[in-house]
Amino acid sequence: MTYGICNLSIVPLRAEPSHKSEMVSQILFGEHFECLEKGKKWCLVRLAFDNYEGWIDAKQYAELTEGNFQLLNKSEHSFVTDLVEFATDENSNLVPIHLGSDLTGIHFFGHKFEGNRTKGKKSRTNLAQTAFLYLNSPYLWGGKTPFGIDCSGLVQMVYKLNGFQLLRDASQQAQQGEPLSFIEESQPGDLAFFDNSEGEIIHVGIILKNNYIIHSHGKVRIDRLDHSGIFNNETNRYSHNLRVIKKVI
Repeated sequence: MTYGICNLSIVPLRAEPSHKSEMVSQILFGEHFECLEKGKKWCLVRLAFDNYEGWIDAKQYAELTEGNFQLLNKSEHSFVTDLVEFATDENSNLVPIHLGSDLTGIHFFGHKFEGNRTKGKKSRTNLAQTAFLYLNSPYLWGGKTPFGIDCSGLVQMVYKLNGFQLLRDASQQAQQGEPLSFIEESQPGDLAFFDNSEGEIIHVGIILKNNYIIHSHGKVRIDRLDHSGIFNNETNRYSHNLRVIKKVI
């Protein structure tokens, strides 16, 4: 078994070993992983944070020893809190990194960072404020940054920046936490899940005060939430059908 860490700002995680394959997620700077299958051009990896698997270009990561991989697993992680920042490599070249990048293992490949960071668990009251950092970010299937993010990526990153661990996809996140019977029982920071006509969970958002929700749909936006689902004032219709509300923390 070999191990790796992302030393670039963003690396696409693909469903198959091809640049033409679907991007199922992204690996951000500093995230570490196991290399399950390694070839000359592609590596099948499993992320340490959420066990998510996919293929990455074999040129787009730095190797870790097993000892350093285990050390990262046991460490308290710290994350970039600004929209865009820069690390510097061993030659003082700038490396652009984004909100949510993991700084915990930055020294393993000789980089330095002097910007703002956060670590540890925060109060659930911080979740909404963190979510607002992504407001108006364009929707991107598999995205995890303010320059492109999907609905479950938004939820995972907001919770991650506040010290909580969620799985990657909406259908996986729907298996976490405790269900609530009514919207009136929910608090800001709880999660609302939405399904399609086949009953499959296809969307998730973070509940805000006064029956509003922030979610990624076209862009990260704020809409009204009621017992039927999400009501979009711009189109004057419901965009998503509510399935369940979950309290995760």
